[in-house]
Amino acid sequence: MTVQSGLEGIVVAESDLSLVDGSQGYLIYRGCWAKELALHQTFEETVFLLWYGRLPTAGELKEFRSQLAKERRLPASVVEIISRIPRQTDMMSVLRTAISSLELKGASWPPTVDQGLSILAKIPTIIAYRHHLLKGTPVPEYRFDLSHGENYLYMLSGKVPVAAHTRSLDSYLILTAEHGMNASTFAARVVTSTQSDLLSALTAAIGALKGPLHGGAPAEVENMLESIGTSDQAESWLRERLDQGEKLMGFGHRIYKTRDPRAEALQIVARDLAPEEPWFQLAVEVEQTALRLLHQRKPDKSLHTNVEFYAAAVLRAVGLPKELYTPTFALSRAAGWCAHILEQAAANRIIRPQSRYTGFIPEL
Repeated sequence: MTVQSGLEGIVVAESDLSLVDGSQGYLIYRGCWAKELALHQTFEETVFLLWYGRLPTAGELKEFRSQLAKERRLPASVVEIISRIPRQTDMMSVLRTAISSLELKGASWPPTVDQGLSILAKIPTIIAYRHHLLKGTPVPEYRFDLSHGENYLYMLSGKVPVAAHTRSLDSYLILTAEHGMNASTFAARVVTSTQSDLLSALTAAIGALKGPLHGGAPAEVENMLESIGTSDQAESWLRERLDQGEKLMGFGHRIYKTRDPRAEALQIVARDLAPEEPWFQLAVEVEQTALRLLHQRKPDKSLHTNVEFYAAAVLRAVGLPKELYTPTFALSRAAGWCAHILEQAAANRIIRPQSRYTGFIPEL
């Protein structure tokens, strides 16, 4: 029995949700290039695509947006729970606890699109409520007339965002909505395979995304760029970290052996959003310098820019604080999690791999 550490290279399911081709740098959602979706479609359209297998008509999109807006309100019991969580608790733990405390109509097996829609709609409200609670500021009432991403930015700032910020956030949400059998998605499918409910599967997924090896990198990229400060400091700073054997955040990926297509799209988004912004110029300089140094130091490894690098630039540009980067990742990835939960349930078999025993065997 061969053990594949980390299940690397092991195919555990057939799926028509996405193609992640690491050698070619492809990312496809339901037959559509993710990059094209990010540059030309809305987040709601992409969620509809993932859940229904096609892009919506104008009428379907209007109805879908309306349904999302109607589900944004949190039950008073959940608001109370969020209020009682200790202040020092990180936002992902708050989100996990809040999601697990929700109730869904007909939450028994099998999961439904309506259940997923109800949870997806509430995640921005949970994040915004906790954010304002910690700041001691009033929580803006959600707006029925705003899109999913637009309402999220509005609830965080109290101001309707400019169109460029909404478009840029939508691009980020689309590009991080789905990515094959990653750790959090696999966790959701494992729980679903036991015929547990959708809330339990999403709670498991959030727990996995909370881990720094999965969901925490954009904030670390921003920390790196802040520490570097200016372009003329980039090379010496990066060389020092590499000399100390440290990893450079925003570079390298388990799957991609070429440039992450999501990074390519987000660079375009960041450039269009703030082409003259010193922060963007710094990011470009750091990327170029880091890639050159990585190629010199590790010519045998395919280390390229990943999605987290330019995600940091985009999220900062639209006004999100660093502590909300990973929760915002969860906000988007919930769309993909729900798609996988529905797919797993449709042709379910309990996921039950094996382990190889290496311990002592007593005498008979």
